[in-house]
Amino acid sequence: MVEKVYKMTLGDTKTMERVIADENIHYMHMIFNKDEGAPEHFSNAIVYMTVVRGTLSIALDEQEIHRYEKGTVLNIPLNTKMNIKNLDDEVLEIFVVKAPAPKA
Repeated sequence: MVEKVYKMTLGDTKTMERVIADENIHYMHMIFNKDEGAPEHFSNAIVYMTVVRGTLSIALDEQEIHRYEKGTVLNIPLNTKMNIKNLDDEVLEIFVVKAPAPKA
């Protein structure tokens, strides 16, 4: 077998999982219900965030919350303060890619 296969969680329950974390890339999968989200933190790499279900509500640095619907890809610079939330009734599902992978 040439390829590597990775599995991720399917469903609607809160999920924050690293699907791939190697020297090349970090690939995360997140699912949030209404009023759930990730703890506020600073990006430790260049981040590409894809909204695949629901609406992402995100505050970056000192900006007010911006909302992004499914089908949107965000590019977030290194060392950006991020506050990721789902403020809507529909389940939010996102994929987060850090490339290149963080050094530590």
